[in-house]
Amino acid sequence: MPDFANSPWSDLVAIAREYHLVSVALILVVAIVAMRLASLFVQGIVKALLDREATEGTAQELSAVELKKRMDTLDDLGAHAIQFFIVVIAVLMVLGQLGLDIGPAVAGFGIIGIAVGFGAQALVHDYLNGALILLENQFSKGDVVRLAGVDGIVEDFNLRRTTLRDLDGVVHTVPNGEIKVASNLTRVWARINQNVTVAYGTDIDKAIEIVDQMGRELAGDPVWKRRILEPPRVERVEALGEYGITLKILGTVRAPEQWAAGGEFRKRLLAALEANGIEIPRPQRVILSRDPAALAAAGLTPTELERGPGDDDLAVDTD
Repeated sequence: MPDFANSPWSDLVAIAREYHLVSVALILVVAIVAMRLASLFVQGIVKALLDREATEGTAQELSAVELKKRMDTLDDLGAHAIQFFIVVIAVLMVLGQLGLDIGPAVAGFGIIGIAVGFGAQALVHDYLNGALILLENQFSKGDVVRLAGVDGIVEDFNLRRTTLRDLDGVVHTVPNGEIKVASNLTRVWARINQNVTVAYGTDIDKAIEIVDQMGRELAGDPVWKRRILEPPRVERVEALGEYGITLKILGTVRAPEQWAAGGEFRKRLLAALEANGIEIPRPQRVILSRDPAALAAAGLTPTELERGPGDDDLAVDTD
């Protein structure tokens, strides 16, 4: 057993007492343990929240790989933030044990913290909002979303920003802090929500039966039956308008198929109505002229009924 009363052990003991090496070592050990516990604590909290979201919330359709990826991302963010503060506190305590005046250092850190806080508010907001988006599974890569006034497919997502590509191929980068409302257009299911106007005098019951029958045929088509969850049908008479009677048509489809299924439905709808002699009214315009000579040269009568510009477009509008 070493004799601490004699050199060199006595010298080492003196140095350890002079520089408080035992206290410094204890601070370092406690800091290391605290950093490890912080990592485990954050991991446990994130796992509990994501497990609950996957069981009861909107993350039920996420794969195990995607959930693991999100958990690792949130673990890193939370653990690194807590560990940073633990390191700063440990360094200041060690400097204090070594006899250094840490008052200026604390004041300096305070000033730097205030400056960084003012300058990086937007950045911190981006990261916190990104963490919430991940935790709540508001959207994932590949979803079609509407964020900050921009529509597009989510091509990339991290804690700071979301990258979208719109229908024209333009890439938009949206800071997560700018996302106030996230509209996910491809979450599980979507609606075919269509208004169609038929002329006054139409047999409404017949028109409804034609539309419902066409919806059933579409849902039974081998190409479309896996995409359509509920056949499109007439829900109600929506309005008695200036040009005709408006019918509200609703159906349910798999969310990613809403645009393709909606287009196919409208194509079949027009063909079915035309085949059964049901008229879709179109706006008309009366043109009056006080120059009979000009009208005669054009082969027109003084009062001519013509279609207005763009009236060749189909009179089916979407609500």
